[in-house]
Amino acid sequence: MPHVGVVKYRPRTVLKNQISSTSLMTESKPGFPNRVAQMWSLPVVPVHVWVFPSHPGFLPHTVPILSWLPRYPFKEYAVGDLISGISVGIMQLPQGMAYALLASVPPIFGLYSSFYPVLIYFIFGTSKHISLGTYAVMSVMIGGVTERLAPDSDFMTWDNVTNATLIDTVILLGVVQFGFVVTYLSEPLVRGYTTAAAIHVIVSQLKYSFGISPDRYSGPLSLIYTVIEICYLLPKTNIGTLVVTLVAILGLFLAKELNAYLSKKIPVPIPTELIAIIIATIVSWQVDLSGKYGIDVVGEIPSGLQPPVFPDVKLFAPVIGDAFALSVVGYGIAISLGRIFALKYGYKVDSNQELVALGLSNSIGGIFQCFAISCSMSRSLVQESSGGKTQVAGALSAVVILFITLWIGTLFEDLPKAVLAAIIHVNLQGMLKQFMDIFSLWKSSKIDMMIWIATFILTLLLNPDLGLAASIAFSMLTVIFRTQLPKYSILGRLEDTDIYKPLDGYSKVMELPGILIFRSSATLYFANAEMYQEALGKKSGIDITKILSAKKKLEAKRIRHEKKVAKKAKKEQKINGVNMGPSTECKDPIVIPYDILVVFYSFLFPSSFLAGVVDNLEAGGFFNEKVTKSCLFSTIHDAVLYCKSICLLKKVPSASFLVKIKVYSVKRM
Repeated sequence: MPHVGVVKYRPRTVLKNQISSTSLMTESKPGFPNRVAQMWSLPVVPVHVWVFPSHPGFLPHTVPILSWLPRYPFKEYAVGDLISGISVGIMQLPQGMAYALLASVPPIFGLYSSFYPVLIYFIFGTSKHISLGTYAVMSVMIGGVTERLAPDSDFMTWDNVTNATLIDTVILLGVVQFGFVVTYLSEPLVRGYTTAAAIHVIVSQLKYSFGISPDRYSGPLSLIYTVIEICYLLPKTNIGTLVVTLVAILGLFLAKELNAYLSKKIPVPIPTELIAIIIATIVSWQVDLSGKYGIDVVGEIPSGLQPPVFPDVKLFAPVIGDAFALSVVGYGIAISLGRIFALKYGYKVDSNQELVALGLSNSIGGIFQCFAISCSMSRSLVQESSGGKTQVAGALSAVVILFITLWIGTLFEDLPKAVLAAIIHVNLQGMLKQFMDIFSLWKSSKIDMMIWIATFILTLLLNPDLGLAASIAFSMLTVIFRTQLPKYSILGRLEDTDIYKPLDGYSKVMELPGILIFRSSATLYFANAEMYQEALGKKSGIDITKILSAKKKLEAKRIRHEKKVAKKAKKEQKINGVNMGPSTECKDPIVIPYDILVVFYSFLFPSSFLAGVVDNLEAGGFFNEKVTKSCLFSTIHDAVLYCKSICLLKKVPSASFLVKIKVYSVKRM
């Protein structure tokens, strides 16, 4: 909000500071010029001035490159960033072309997607080590959208307008990215989802591996239909294509094992994928694999960059749901990987700025023939291990892609698509190893294991877009399930300490004589209130319902007795003419099952949160004359000491007290 003030203003005079004109007119200062002194005798005119608060760091915060690039230590970082940029750029070439097949578009679009978005992220991104570009999971999701909206014939040849209207729809990512949804993406959910997405990717590439042309299916259960169709077409397998696939997979697998063995001996990994596509292209060109054996090759690759084309607004509505799913997956992967590197190297990744950077990268990239991208773990690890220190490494990798696109891209027209499919199969072996998570989660958390398995099955059956939504819904249901079935325990104290632990989990914990400390692991609310009461009765041996029922009956009996006594006293007053006053003596004394039953609703909070919680309880009408704010404690030990002090003051055995303690824990990020 701007501030409003009144400034004393004189014509033809500019005041740089808000100073009292009266003091200046009456105060004489040595050396003050006469002309200026005469100026203050002019008539005073009040002027309303709007003063807007200044934000000197607004532009550097929105455009982070303005803050770190001027301070870039050239001598320390330049060599490492250069080597890292070239290494990642070399990886981007085969992966970009291969993942374009996943998106059901020509390979050249993969190169475009490895260039434009990377430059945009270089300007607006805050992570120094993640490598932006094509990503397998997102590519297969985009492929589903492409298959649903357009037949194969629209992508057989280069058509700038057709491609733009279909691929540029990811411009919606900058609008529909809601970062808060990533909060619900737990680690078991993400790993189960990426494993299922890897299965989708593998199945989608089987047609290139076997040289067959199955029908395309979309919607739920499309994976099952595709597998059945591929099995039906296996007798029509192109033997030449299958041989190329097997040789490429075996060669890449052995080369990656060699890379892993030599990782500590050489600073930069061997570019096995680049070597594979170069060899495959040369062999295909010399032997004429396409003409003699019918092996499908990449085909025409246009050289140079294409002019921007804005998307067709009519296509926005059919893809809004897919764009939302893509934004959640892309942002979730990028921010998770970015935080890992930030924690390792001691800098901060701004999650909100990352949302802006990815949105702009995808939106602007969509205008220049790019499909949606995110970061890749394999490329990010190469960028980090090869000496990359800042976002400059990513920009240099984009320069490498630009050089390839302008002058070298056309040389790969004879590259067999089966080799690109083999690159995808080998790169997904890490995701397939995530099946081992099931065994570790079985030991650590059965509910997390259920989330992993449910996410995997839902994503397989419903496709990545609907599967993600169903998985998030299932994950949220497990949160509700956990609050409805919390762990209830009776606490005891370690001798001569103020530490309280569950009696059934610690052998050296002793129960306090006459004081029951009952704890629930979940927040108390309407869904688990009844179970909370039942658990309290079971653990304490006290039937709360019967006590409350007996209390109500005794209260009603007391009221009836008082009315009866008052009526009798009034009758005697009329007969005797003497005002004797109502007698409160009850012929049938009220029997209370306990000498005194004091129930403490004791809430434990961190001190910084106590004020807000008390305000909420007070607004909800929680406090009354019996339950006051004195029943709030910051520790269990304080509550126990309070109970003991009440026992001494009232001279009541501590065994007559029932203490209910509900613990609220606040997770700190």
